[in-house]
Amino acid sequence: MKIKYGQIGVGHAHASKLDVYRQSDDYDVIGIVENDPQLRRQAEQDARYQGVPWMTEQQLLNQPGLQVVGVETTVPQLLDTAERCIAAEKHIHLDKPAGDSLPHFKRILDQAASKHLAVQMGYMYRYNPTVLMLKDWLRRGWLGEPFELHTVMSKLTEGAGRRTIASYPGGTMFELGCHLIDLVVAVLGPPEKVHSFARHSSSIADGCLDNMLAVFEYPTATATIRSSINEPDGFARRHFTLCGTGGTFHIQPLDDPSAKIALREARPGHPARTHDHAFPKFQRYVADAAELAQIVRNEKDSDYSYEHDYQVQRAILLASGLALD
Repeated sequence: MKIKYGQIGVGHAHASKLDVYRQSDDYDVIGIVENDPQLRRQAEQDARYQGVPWMTEQQLLNQPGLQVVGVETTVPQLLDTAERCIAAEKHIHLDKPAGDSLPHFKRILDQAASKHLAVQMGYMYRYNPTVLMLKDWLRRGWLGEPFELHTVMSKLTEGAGRRTIASYPGGTMFELGCHLIDLVVAVLGPPEKVHSFARHSSSIADGCLDNMLAVFEYPTATATIRSSINEPDGFARRHFTLCGTGGTFHIQPLDDPSAKIALREARPGHPARTHDHAFPKFQRYVADAAELAQIVRNEKDSDYSYEHDYQVQRAILLASGLALD
């Protein structure tokens, strides 16, 4: 039987991922909510939303058999909406980042854990095949002990998109760098110390923190995370590179994955020299939706724990220069 799925909000930058659930054999999308008249009018003209019944939040949460809600509001509304969904006993897919209040997010995670409900975060590279291979090689010890990690996620953003990011106190690290921080914590664990360097580098006088760097300290490693919205063709230079005593694993670009690998010792199928490794085309969120279906059906536990998501959010706020209280 298909899992009944509804979505609250179309204001998030990734709200159109509803199409992934509509195309999945695991889900039956039964309704969508948007209280902002302008956002709703825009969505009604988008083919990815057409044919899905529009309803109020209360109507959606009271739909018989509803099991999962995608929380895709604008960022300031994410946590309040998520908390109402958890109170209504629904699993949620919560888009990123998880607001700017760590205590509020922790309360939601604790409530979800007490009810055995999933809180799946919308970080879009978790099931990128290059990331999966990197994590597998680390588990096998093929890359030795990690000592350096550097990663970049940038793009060129102008107009309304830039104004949205300018409204976030955490700037580009909060909006874009969060995807990378999710991966860094998954690979190296929570950092011992975080140093945030926030800059406004554009000639546009909007005060936007458009050029940001964070440095994470670990006992035997350091990680640098960069994010800017000033870089032409920044998508092509998005990368994630881990250096270990046994080899270097360089992923670039993240959105169309390929890897350049340098190994100290040959491994099965991979020589002891620098070489490229190709991967199949990656579509964001397809594997995430499939994993969530398995969790809801009690076929598996989540690959990402409540504690992981808490530590990621904590690191995001520190990397963005924001308070934890």
